[in-house]
Amino acid sequence: MDTELIGQILLSRGLITQKDLAQALRLQGETGNLLGQALLRVGALTEETLLDALSAQLELPILDTANIPKEPALHSHAIAALKISPRWFLANHTAIWISEEKGLKQLNIVARDILNAQIQENLEGQWARYLAHQEDSETSFSDLGPICYWLSSNQFIERCLYYINESLGPTSEDEDDLDDTARLKEMAEEAPVIDFVNNMFATALKHSASDIHVEPFEHEFKVRYRIDGVLHTRQSEPRGIFDAVTSRVKLLSGMDIAERRLPQDGRQTIRFAGHAIDLRVSSLPGSWGESMVLRLLKKESELPGMKGLGLAGRANKVMSELTQSPNGVILVTGPTGSGKSTTLYRCLQQLNNGITKIISIEDPIEYDMDGVVQIQTKADIGYTFAKGLRAILRQDPDIIMVGEIRDGETATIAAQAALTGHLVLSTVHTNSSLAAIARLEDLGLEPYMIAAAVRGLAAQRLVRRLCPKCAVSDVNGEGEAMLERLVRNGLVESQEMAGKAEWKKAVGCDACANTGYTGRIAVFEVAAINDEMRDAILEHAHMSKLLDVARRQGFQTLLEDGLLKARQGTTTVGEVLRVCGAEQPQSD
Repeated sequence: MDTELIGQILLSRGLITQKDLAQALRLQGETGNLLGQALLRVGALTEETLLDALSAQLELPILDTANIPKEPALHSHAIAALKISPRWFLANHTAIWISEEKGLKQLNIVARDILNAQIQENLEGQWARYLAHQEDSETSFSDLGPICYWLSSNQFIERCLYYINESLGPTSEDEDDLDDTARLKEMAEEAPVIDFVNNMFATALKHSASDIHVEPFEHEFKVRYRIDGVLHTRQSEPRGIFDAVTSRVKLLSGMDIAERRLPQDGRQTIRFAGHAIDLRVSSLPGSWGESMVLRLLKKESELPGMKGLGLAGRANKVMSELTQSPNGVILVTGPTGSGKSTTLYRCLQQLNNGITKIISIEDPIEYDMDGVVQIQTKADIGYTFAKGLRAILRQDPDIIMVGEIRDGETATIAAQAALTGHLVLSTVHTNSSLAAIARLEDLGLEPYMIAAAVRGLAAQRLVRRLCPKCAVSDVNGEGEAMLERLVRNGLVESQEMAGKAEWKKAVGCDACANTGYTGRIAVFEVAAINDEMRDAILEHAHMSKLLDVARRQGFQTLLEDGLLKARQGTTTVGEVLRVCGAEQPQSD
């Protein structure tokens, strides 16, 4: 392979930079790898992108799922038929299998170095002898059986080699002790393991997954991806490589590679496919090994606008008015992964006018924002939200963003900051916007402090958007019938909805991986703290009273906002009920 040519192809397509190429060429000189493999190692591009470029350069097809052999034994059968030592395939990172195409036997070949002349010469010679023997045996197959060279992912090649190695049975050598830290680290640095983990990242980025779950079982381990809030199993791999994979993840996230008995948390910023990614990892020891969850955050992700977030109508108007307040606390509530931080970042972006001092303290910093002083907490050295917030107040800020109010000290300082002329944006974990009042009381704030400091409350959830390519109209009226049923049961307020109803149903197609949905949109509820609400807070009013007061402002619940979006054809009633159905304010 002409290494300069593939490098120039990638450069001309704008897929890598000159700096990426120089770094990969240095790595290639040190390791002797192909340039494409070196580019993968330095995180310059994804393997899918590399394969597309190689296919154009070499005029070779890329192996797709329809041509992947489903039975592991097919590799061993083909090796036995060609009478080549399995160890030769292991040494040359090559796998083969025989298929039948239109009455002809076809030899399929994948290899890391698919153009290696020695590999081609050996396999083509043995294939010719095999076909000659078949002809002598008077079989119905022609002696012109073709050979097909495929480009394929490193992960598929290594899986084939794993099955080939398994077919050899136990060796006479002593088994390596996986408890040995040095051996674990050595395995984690091997090319197949690096490729496997890189492929996990590539799959997650391709499908916009927020989390990767690596879960071990007795004979295998599964890799699942949380896509649009729902877990999807994408891979089931042999158990034998699990320890090496988890060790690789630990190395990347700065965790203790030798500790497998206690839960651990790790964090690191890595570069993959040209993107800076904040990697957060949690490990949890289980009966069959450590369950790993990896959260991926692209630091340079583009923030959606308010309309793109899903904040529209009255909720958008109230939120815009709240963020223009000169002081006070604005809280966004919801569970982990509901998009609270994205909403706050968007608010900061609107407020970032160049004449105000904005400081944020976060854990972690999810978006890099020009014009905003961003601070990362460091719990290991005692630099908490509370300590950081105290320091921020000495920096003469106008606007402060606190990633999360977790304790009474942080809540108290945030309220005091609001009362001394600062606008404070933050988040808390509650099931509804109005429940944040009770949460602040639980954290130790007195009702008078809450009433004086808090300007507004918002809650949000993320529901999946219907796939625009396959969604169909709800001709049976199921959506309208469900809305009427919810109104009758008192779960939503009866209200006139402007515009023509566009209820739709999910179907599923290739574009949405047959889920019927692609991407997500937030549903909101927003309440401003007016004089009537302040009086209710001072009276320790129950949630039902707070809800009545908010209703008089035109307040809509999460469920009602979600149903409005379903009526507009953005999502479905079933999806709204899945996410918001049990999240109504309680009557205490």
